[in-house]
Amino acid sequence: MTSVAPYSDQFAAYAANGGGEGPAWLPALRQQAFERFTALGFPTTRDEDWHFTSVTPIAERTFKAVKPAPTALTLSDLKPWLVDEAWHRLVFVNGRLEPALSNFAELSAEVHVSTLSDALREQPEWVQKHLGALAAFDRAAFTALNTAFMQDGVVVRVPKGETVEVPLHILNVVDAQANGAAIHPRLLVVAEALSQVVLVESYVGLGKASYLVNGVAEISVGSGARVDHYKVQRDNLEAFHVGTVQVTQGRDAIYHSFSYAAGAELSRTNIYTKLAGTGSEARLNGLYVLDGNQHADHQTFVEHLAESCASRELYKGILDGQSHGVFNGKVYVDPIAQKTDGKQTNKALLLSEKARVDTKPQLEIFADDVKCTHGATIGRLDDIALFYLKSRGIGAENARALLTYAFAAEVLETIEIDSLRLELERAVFERFTHLRLE
Repeated sequence: MTSVAPYSDQFAAYAANGGGEGPAWLPALRQQAFERFTALGFPTTRDEDWHFTSVTPIAERTFKAVKPAPTALTLSDLKPWLVDEAWHRLVFVNGRLEPALSNFAELSAEVHVSTLSDALREQPEWVQKHLGALAAFDRAAFTALNTAFMQDGVVVRVPKGETVEVPLHILNVVDAQANGAAIHPRLLVVAEALSQVVLVESYVGLGKASYLVNGVAEISVGSGARVDHYKVQRDNLEAFHVGTVQVTQGRDAIYHSFSYAAGAELSRTNIYTKLAGTGSEARLNGLYVLDGNQHADHQTFVEHLAESCASRELYKGILDGQSHGVFNGKVYVDPIAQKTDGKQTNKALLLSEKARVDTKPQLEIFADDVKCTHGATIGRLDDIALFYLKSRGIGAENARALLTYAFAAEVLETIEIDSLRLELERAVFERFTHLRLE
């Protein structure tokens, strides 16, 4: 086990300074989380859930909290990452909200959106009820580390029957000032019964700083509510990214997730949802695009805990160079979860001889009236299709890019926001060709 002593020194100093501002119950939560992190240590490849992903590059370094500093970034600097300037927007630079770059004042007065620090000050009892209720850290070292050191984040509360018409974009930017820093963002979303909200959570690295992002999101989807959650990870190639999303769904609730991973030297995304109410539906989709020595790991866990629930998963990976992709998808069907309908599909496209994928789809079914399937395929570009395109006058590079783009199109089409879908289609296409997709 790699020593966690350097983090113990950091936490002792942090606690001595009050552990950040907040209500009286918060230091105890942080202390409990840090003690659990100390007991667990960083995961190793001996742990089943981390068998294909070594976090040694993270564990061997000591990442420290970034010191607050004014940013020189402007909206013009961020324009390539904004996707749609008409969206509600919260921009964090090195873990701190930048009000001058943010714009969410036009949200309905009934909908509460704030930073975590403001919510802790303005409604501490409500935050205490929900913070940490879903993202348990008893067996999750990175979640424990986030809970101990969480600096700030976003709290979203959508009241019963309210619909947020325009997507809410949470843009997390890390710049060169954060070299060697650990950033622990937290997202807490409570969508009450019959409400609807669309969240776009983006991570961007500017410059060549090496840093760690360790994010945790807790999302409660009430009865008849719907949450669409898009996570776009485009950290720089010197960064490390670990993110955990924990969801619970009530009766007839819909949770739609899309995860895009194209950045970071090493990234891991965990998406776990509990279908706890009859008739609820989960759709988990994702695409990872890797090159060089990048490593990306996606873990999903869908728990069917009530009758007549449905889950659909489609994850695809495109790998070039010596990159390594991992997908581990688990579906659990409780004995009471009769009439479950679950389907899981994982496909990977290898563009080089040295790229590799490890995939492990799992089904645990303890009910007898169910429809559950899973499948995984790994392959290379079709030589016949390549030959056909080249015979029609398309150069080898562009033929390869077109087929790669076609492979990605199926999962990208599950994105229901036109501007985001077009942005990611363009990013995928341009990554493998010198052409621009208009």
